[in-house]
Amino acid sequence: MSTPIAIDGVTEWLEPDGLGGFASGTTSGIRTRRYHALLLTAQTPPTGRMVLVNGLDAWVEEPRPHWASEREFLSRQSYSPGIVAPENAAAIESFRNGPWPTWVYRLQSGIRIEQEIFVPRSLPVVAIRWRQLGEPVAQTLSVRPFFSGRDLHALHHHNPAFRFEAAGWGERLSWTPYDGVPGTAALSNGAYRAEPEWYRNFLYTEERARGLDYEEDLASPGVWSWQLDTGPAVLILGVAGSLPAGKAADTFERLSRSEEARRARLGGPLQRAADAYIVKRGSGKSIVAGYPWFTDWGRDTFIAMRGLCLATGRLAEARSILLQWAGQVSRGMLPNRFADQGDAPEFNSVDASLWYIVAVHDYLQVLKAGGSALPPEDRKALDQAVRQIIAGYRGGTRHGIRLDSDGLLAAGEPGVQLTWMDAKVGDWVVTPRIGKPVEIQALWLNALRIAEEFTEEYRGILQLGLRSFNQRFRNEAAGYLYDVVDADHRPGTSDPTLRPNQILAVGGLPYPVADDSLARGIVQAIESRLWTPLGLRTLPREDSRYVARYEGDIPSRDGSYHQGTLWPWLLGPFVEAWVRVRGDTPAAKQEARSRFLDPLLQHLDQAGVGHISEIADAEPPHTPRGCPFQAWSVGEALRLHLQVLAVRQVPVKSRRSSGAAHAVRR
Repeated sequence: MSTPIAIDGVTEWLEPDGLGGFASGTTSGIRTRRYHALLLTAQTPPTGRMVLVNGLDAWVEEPRPHWASEREFLSRQSYSPGIVAPENAAAIESFRNGPWPTWVYRLQSGIRIEQEIFVPRSLPVVAIRWRQLGEPVAQTLSVRPFFSGRDLHALHHHNPAFRFEAAGWGERLSWTPYDGVPGTAALSNGAYRAEPEWYRNFLYTEERARGLDYEEDLASPGVWSWQLDTGPAVLILGVAGSLPAGKAADTFERLSRSEEARRARLGGPLQRAADAYIVKRGSGKSIVAGYPWFTDWGRDTFIAMRGLCLATGRLAEARSILLQWAGQVSRGMLPNRFADQGDAPEFNSVDASLWYIVAVHDYLQVLKAGGSALPPEDRKALDQAVRQIIAGYRGGTRHGIRLDSDGLLAAGEPGVQLTWMDAKVGDWVVTPRIGKPVEIQALWLNALRIAEEFTEEYRGILQLGLRSFNQRFRNEAAGYLYDVVDADHRPGTSDPTLRPNQILAVGGLPYPVADDSLARGIVQAIESRLWTPLGLRTLPREDSRYVARYEGDIPSRDGSYHQGTLWPWLLGPFVEAWVRVRGDTPAAKQEARSRFLDPLLQHLDQAGVGHISEIADAEPPHTPRGCPFQAWSVGEALRLHLQVLAVRQVPVKSRRSSGAAHAVRR
């Protein structure tokens, strides 16, 4: 990347394997999360994740008499109570993220050593290489790996059950530290010697800041050594049975050439970021909501795939994702989370199913624009899923979700978080929004309009719902929309809170639903009171519930999740609405790109390198929080970049009114 990338313990890198596993860490090399690891694998892609190799120590020594030998470390570790060791670590001269994480270290002698790490696609493997830059100088590199064998959310501690013994010989070794845990294999062109040790009290500062357990013990079975002046040092780690055939150096070259070519074909930075979230699930594909701790969730998948897959032309993956979910409809609902490892699917989202219908619509539109068509059996599966969802919602389903007499959708019951504002701590639902939430109506009315492509039976409900929406959600005094009407299922009540949810009535969906007389006021209110360069706030500053910083323990953080905290993904709907109320003109698109999208893209080097974070503080400097690598944040940026703000030559007569009612009722 052209801009300098910070070398610190805050900026993070990610190397995903396309199976749900990944390698990750900070640009400083100091692990600050329990999720920072070299080999983190998904046993049942993309779930069942386990950390096998957490990290390593690496140091160099010049040939001297044993008594005069002095180590200079390339690595640093953080230990409790707050010690960073060793003190004499080599300086990091530079870090770059393309085509994968690469560091250049400068030793006190001036010798420069390059370290690169990459994960090849579709293999539970990480490849690492060290090499001297410049004229070769006699030098020994030693590397000590740190093993665990734990669930990615857990922490590992000293215990007598860990098995240090290695099997194999020559370049190939393997370990099976615990029963029931995948074994770890290594392919290396170095010399290995067994030196079993426990390393105690690693400190993860990000976990401590989040109010979680933050100390861990790791086991190290031994040390590899190389003579760097004779050639590069290669270490390839993988799940037992996954390492490719061949010598270590040759295998690294083969994997790196193939992976570099694959990444080059993806396109620009955002397209390369998008690739990280598309993963294998069964015989198909899915989308990981965010790294390092999320898996694939329904709502996130359907919001994100429009940018990650449709805008980028990855139609085969889009088809696989939609068909994967098509057979999951139950009583009109799609689960927000699959049933994995014996767990029951979670049907706790009113909007996931509606976002699915939007994703189906957008997918079919992209196919149509390209002159393609689905095989009849695939089209039938998608049609059937759409019909089942609408029929289920119309007739009534779980959690009080039902069509009301005004054509709008009621939803919610105490103790359940159904909308995207889904923070919950114990029994406390932070933003319950029971009744008729505004964005749910926008999604419902869009779903009815989309269903007209399959059947006309919902046309009357659609027209009634549109009239009710524009009458009942209109907050005349404020000039924008209520957030919830019939609050807590009490007819005639309304919640006047200004939240970003109402922007979906104007932008972010195929068909706007707010009348022209309302649309501009909605956009103006959001821009003036909720917009920031990194996303939309979830409450305005003057609201008594507003929280400026997302920090502290779990109750504090979850309590502020949607109470001021800003979300980058909401810039997608907002910018689309902003452009629509200005006539969708090339000039409006150009202004929106420079005013809204370009500042967001500056974030690509600020937290998760090459990616966009899940959330950020509501107040400047808008410190990134949550997952540093978030699918729908990247997806909506891509949708803006490649679709919404793309300037096309369109005849004036073919341009439609920006008015919501006209767009929906055509």
